[in-house]
Parts: sequence; C-alpha cells; structure tokens
Amino acid sequence: MKSPSKVLLRFLLLSGLQLANGCTVFVVGKNATIDGSVLVSHSNDGEFDTDPRLVKVPAAGHEAGSRRNVYFSPESYPRYVGKDRNVQEYYPKSNEQEFKPIGSIPQVEHTFAYLEDTYGAVNEHQVGIGESTCSGVFGAIPLGAPNGTALFSVDQLTQIAMERSKTAREAVELMGDLAVNHGFYGAGEFEGTAESLAVSDSQEAYIFHILPDPTGYSAIWAAQRVPDDSMAILANMFIIRQVDPNDSENFVMSDSVHSVAKEYGWWKEDDGLLDFTKVYSDGEYAHKYYSGRRMWGGYHLAAPSKNFPADYTDLQSDPVYPVYTKPDFLLSAKDLFRFHRYYYQGTKYDLGGETLAGGPFGSPDRWKEGPAEAAVKGNWERSIGLYRTSDTYVVQSRSSEAMEKGGLGAIMWFAPASPNGSVFTPFIVNLSDIPPSFRSGHQQKFDRTSMFWAACFAHNVAQLKWSYAVKDIERRQDHLEDVSIALVQGLDIAYKYSKDMDYVEDAYLKNVEKVVFSLWSLSDELMFKYASGFVNEPDNMSQMVGYPQWWLKAVKYEDGPPPPPTTPKCCHPEKGGPSEKKHSFLRVETIADAQHGLSMLTGKAAMRHFLKQN
Repeated sequence: MKSPSKVLLRFLLLSGLQLANGCTVFVVGKNATIDGSVLVSHSNDGEFDTDPRLVKVPAAGHEAGSRRNVYFSPESYPRYVGKDRNVQEYYPKSNEQEFKPIGSIPQVEHTFAYLEDTYGAVNEHQVGIGESTCSGVFGAIPLGAPNGTALFSVDQLTQIAMERSKTAREAVELMGDLAVNHGFYGAGEFEGTAESLAVSDSQEAYIFHILPDPTGYSAIWAAQRVPDDSMAILANMFIIRQVDPNDSENFVMSDSVHSVAKEYGWWKEDDGLLDFTKVYSDGEYAHKYYSGRRMWGGYHLAAPSKNFPADYTDLQSDPVYPVYTKPDFLLSAKDLFRFHRYYYQGTKYDLGGETLAGGPFGSPDRWKEGPAEAAVKGNWERSIGLYRTSDTYVVQSRSSEAMEKGGLGAIMWFAPASPNGSVFTPFIVNLSDIPPSFRSGHQQKFDRTSMFWAACFAHNVAQLKWSYAVKDIERRQDHLEDVSIALVQGLDIAYKYSKDMDYVEDAYLKNVEKVVFSLWSLSDELMFKYASGFVNEPDNMSQMVGYPQWWLKAVKYEDGPPPPPTTPKCCHPEKGGPSEKKHSFLRVETIADAQHGLSMLTGKAAMRHFLKQN
C-alpha cells in the first residue's frame, strides 16, 4: 500500500480546523544563569477562555491496587471539576458537574505535591515544566469521543510527571512511556496535534517533543538534553534536529521515531541521523514567522552577538536557528520576565513603534480577528508578550548552593494575565496553599479580589496612552519584582537559622497581598493620569500633549479643515472708529499661537484671565 504524503496527512488532520494560538517557552542551563539555577518558563497564550488559576495539589498516599483516573483536558475554564486531586477550587459548584474519567492507570503508593496552572508546573523535588503546542504530521482522537483511541493529553502527562518524578530525566521517560503504552492526543481543533515541553530540575534540562503515532493508539517522542551553558526557545514548533540513539547521555526517544519514519519512506538508515523536526513537524502554523520571529526575538535578547537572521525560507527545512545557543551573559529569572514582555521593542519589527496599527501611542496589541479580517486577508506579527495570555510563569530550580543557604526548593514566579500588565510574584511548593487572589480568576466574572483581573485591568487602562502608561507599569513591575527577589533571598537566610516555616509562609503571603493591592492601585493611578487624552499630575494638571508628529502626518492631519478666514478691520481708533477690545487671550494669528496660549492657561485661571481682558 502506498504511504500517505505529509500534505495529505495535514489535510486530513487540519482541514476546517481553527489554527493554534500557542505558547512560548525559555529554558536555561545551570551554567548559563547568575546563581546556578536551572530556569524554565511558560506563557499560556489562549483565547481569553483559558483557566488562569494557580493551585497547589497536595502530596497524597494511595491504597495498594488503586487506580489513577485520567480525564479529558478541555484547555478552557474550568480545566477540571472534581475531587480526585483534593483541590478545593476544583470541587463542583452548584452549576457544575464533575468530569468523568476517560480511563485510568495503576496508582502509585505516594504522589508528590506540586503547583499547577493548565499544566503541572513545578513539584516539591524542583522538577519544572513549560509547554508549547506544535504542529505534527499525525493526529489522534481522545478516548470518550467517537472513534477515540488515545488516553493522554500533554496536560495529564505533565500532572502525572509532577506526581511521580524526582528528576527531569525521570519525568521525560515517564511521560514518553505512558504515551507509547496508552496513546497521545493533541489539544484538538484549537491547538496543534503535537507538543513540546521543556523539563527541568536543579541540575539539568531537556527539550521533549511528542506526537501521536499513525495508529492513534501510541506515540512518537524524543528528548534532547540542553547543555548546562546554553539556552533554548520553544515557540509552537519542534526544534530538535538530528537525534542520535547511541548518545544516551543527551538523547532519549521511543523506538517509533525511526520505525515510523522508515515505514512511510521518510527516512532510511543510509541517510544518517534522523532529523526529527524535518520528518515529524508540519512547520509553522497560522503564518510564516509565527514561530521563527519569537525564536529570533529571544536569541536577539539573550545572544545578540550571534546575529541570527530574522528572515528565512522555511523554518522546517531551513534550520536558521540552533536547537540551543550559549547566551552572551548569565541570565536570571528577571531576564526571563523581560523576555516574556518582549514585542520587539527598538527593532524593525517593533509592534509598539511608529506604525498606524499601534495607533498614535504605540500599543503593541493586535486584537484577534473578527468579521472584517475574514474579508481582508492578512496577518499580524506574532510577538512573545501578548494581551491574550492567561498566565506566565518562570520556574527557578535552585542549585545545591542555594539550598544550603536555606532555600526551600524551587521558586515559581507567577504572573496572571498578560505579562505586559502583570507582576511576577514568587511562590514555593512548601506553602500550605496558594492565596485566594491567585487561586481565582475567571474571564466571565469580573473580580476585584483576583490578581488576574488586577493585571488585566491595568493592561487595558494603559491602552489610554500606551507609550506613556507603559513606563508607569514598568516602574511598578521593577519595584515589586525587585522587592520580591530580595524577600526570597532574605527568607532563605531566615529559614536556614530559624527553621520557622510559619514565619516564611506569612512573609510570602503578605508579599502577595502587597503586589495585588499595588497593581489595583496602579490602575486607578493610570486612569487619573491619562483620563480623556490629557496627562494629569497633581502639580501639573490637564497637560495637553496632543499626538506625535509622525502620526499626525500619517493620518493627513495637515489636510484637515483650514483655519477660519481672517476678518479685515473695518476701522481704527485713530480714525474715530470704535475702540478695539483688548482681549489678548483670544487674539491669535495662528493655530500654534492658540495652542501655546491654551497650554499656558487652563481651568479657572483661564476664565479669570478672559474676564479681566473683556
């Protein structure tokens, strides 16, 4: 029988389906960071319906012979409803029904505590995971659906990895084996059919790629170790290239990687090492540069000396970016905060620069398509920092040296909503629970107690005058994040000598309260400062700043209505005519004169001047 082509497979899998809107991941080895931590990050870039809640799943013991239920992952709000995982936020509410399992696997005697958003994020052994959906040449349907064959989504795999793994390598091998034995399905019509993960612990990190096999009952997967002195970027496309099954130190993979490629005639042993991305990726989705521009952007920030090209022919067949690279400087968690807020500022691709699409005040946000875009075909650049992000986090798996100083495991820096309007706030798995302000967040219900809505509100208020307001936001972010970094360092030392976990927890929770309060306050400050087109400061109210010159020229402001005609003077005082009133406030020769006069006098002062002159 003739093997199906990749084009046919793509048509069968994706025709009529909505294209994905995926996530960005950074991963950094321990010798490439300022403190020896291993860093992994994740932005959850959905459609404003992704569940943004951060919860703690507690450690648990289980009876011998019990089963671990597996559920379908909707990747929307709510991500799960039920009591299996002993998380109060997941308990069914009056209008909700418990999710029904689509299958189960044998349970283990003990499962570890971990923090979770849509995916398992970090556990008590410092195993961290970041996720980025990808295109793949095969797809599968979940069990429970008509013709369903596969048990596991990436969501469920990451959760089980958190429950059972003490190292990144263990997590990779566990997820791969489960998918091979029980089947893997992608995120369906709203995302791609394949997945990439960055998996870390305190010593090392791996890039993990997975997709269904052609039967739908199993999976194809490979993982590559990131060198300790390097970093990598995942941006909704596979990046692993030549896989070497004989290099067990740096590669681990399923047997199906090579057997399926042989079966379909996509690779043979005489070809040398198999290129995983060339064989199993379906390339960038949505548009060209959807993945590559973010990869270029991340490397442009971290390794500008490499001068990687911003242009290419086909990212799948033309690997212009490496799997990983050594950064020009040692990176910190705060560097990754900055990377996740990047919309190519200062480059030719700057979404907040002098472009009509961003408006006069350079908003970097390009809203999702509506009816007009169906008629006017085109695409926006895909930036790293996005308005539609439900949450972003950075996992800092800390070194032995940091732990000796009193560290209580990995730090998870969590920022609900868009990172451009949010604040990365630290959490540890050892906390008894996550504060309510971060456990809440629902796009269908505005909530002034929620950090998600605090960040979303600040971001949207900033649209009043983005190029001005973003500076206020950045100053607040810098201050609050610097305070949090210092707090974490101080609490490490305090715990080392006191072993007082109650004190540590109280300090973390008070810091959360301060961050949430400060962000809500910032929204009010932005509204006051930029209301109705003015810039308002307590000692300088109603500053009329107008629009930037480039924008006025671009929108043909000069072609607007002309000044009123000049009225000739009918007579003069020296000729016996009526005296001219001395209302100098109103006497202007040009529009520029009027603007200058108005800028000098506002409010009651202007009225007093007017009355005096008349």
